[in-house]
Amino acid sequence: MAENKRVHIKTYGCQMNVYDSERIKDVLAPLGYETTDTPDGADLVVLNTCHIREKAAEKVYSELGRLRPLKEAKASGGGEMLVAVAGCVAQAEGAEMKRRAPMVDMVMGPQTYHQLPEMIAKLHRKSGEALAADFAVEEKFDALPKARSVNGPSAFLTIQEGCDKFCTFCVVPYTRGGEYSRPVDQIAAEARELASRGVREVTLLGQNVNAYHGEPPAGREEDGDWGLGQLARHIAKIGGIERIRYTTSHPRDMDDALINAHAEEEKLMPYLHLPLQAGSDRILKAMNRGHTLESYLTLIEKIRAARPDIAMSSDFIVGFPGESADDFEMTMEAVREVNYAQCFSFKYSRRPGTPGASMMKQVAEDEKSDRLARLQALLESQQVDFNASCVGRELPVLFEKPGRNEGQLQGRSPYLQAVHVQGSQDLIGQIAPVRIESSSRNSLAGALVREGAAAA
Repeated sequence: MAENKRVHIKTYGCQMNVYDSERIKDVLAPLGYETTDTPDGADLVVLNTCHIREKAAEKVYSELGRLRPLKEAKASGGGEMLVAVAGCVAQAEGAEMKRRAPMVDMVMGPQTYHQLPEMIAKLHRKSGEALAADFAVEEKFDALPKARSVNGPSAFLTIQEGCDKFCTFCVVPYTRGGEYSRPVDQIAAEARELASRGVREVTLLGQNVNAYHGEPPAGREEDGDWGLGQLARHIAKIGGIERIRYTTSHPRDMDDALINAHAEEEKLMPYLHLPLQAGSDRILKAMNRGHTLESYLTLIEKIRAARPDIAMSSDFIVGFPGESADDFEMTMEAVREVNYAQCFSFKYSRRPGTPGASMMKQVAEDEKSDRLARLQALLESQQVDFNASCVGRELPVLFEKPGRNEGQLQGRSPYLQAVHVQGSQDLIGQIAPVRIESSSRNSLAGALVREGAAAA
């Protein structure tokens, strides 16, 4: 049996990184690594980084500065703390990171963390190169352990990586590479494995998830590549899987097959994250989004016609280079027209290496802050109104964990809202109907309609 060691993994950024960190734990488990919540005394620390926000690399270097004395203390006691930097910052700045922070033992891009055991072995042999930052995405998925560690009834499942859209504000094509879709059989096998471990809800992940076009199941080659709609229907047939979500989508890839799946497949949750980013066609063009406000609104109308109870979510960037006051007002008007249930909004920040970083007419920071505050106030009011509209309704809730208060449970509604009820802990991992009695900005509260679980 492998000697027990401790690994601390710090995850930055997106849900894809959360998934990747879970799989890093899986590839380290055969080496005897057990996870710890603190880097103090750890044998291995992994920083799984994100390059989306401005100064992302500087935050990593700051964290490395905090780790340096811990690494030195471990060494002075005769031990060893290995430090690995993974993810998108590693992909973008791998060689520079090794030069600037020699304390880093390993640097690996998001497609190469499956090589971590080999890299550790090479370090222990004091030979080999500890820098891996290529885009061999197929090898990554082939090399991952088939069994996964899971914690609770919900799990992420990566089906697609990379992006070919090249939005001018985004670093993903440069750090995750071009679009790659995993084969259907590989995804279904992972979903069955998750179901066997008690997972009831899977969230299908991809940087551009609805661009999914994967190799069909064995014996179905005549069908050609499958899209996300076909894949969702396929996963819905797996016993134990009761809920299916996916994120993040692009309006250009929301096809009829996927919309029809929302209309016909009950296990596909009535919640769709579909980023608009801006309400001005001029800014959308500068962002290289490839859609207009009109085409987006037409798409929303079509989706709601297919699934009237669907709730919409979006991303917005304010203060993109060249955005005028009129452009921003168009964004506000678009938000009012769509009426979202939940949104994420950010000030534009320069991502090194992207076209947007060198664009003229950068918006002043105080103006960006003012616009963001106004937008977030509107979005918050819509979220509060949507949550309030759920009061009096009976919603199926998947219970995930105990709540903060004694005898309390916390779960998720079909609309991804946190729901709190008083109930027995044997409901954790099950779906039960809840009568919603009150709401707040971020959650709902209610009472079980009856003791015991019910299928959604």
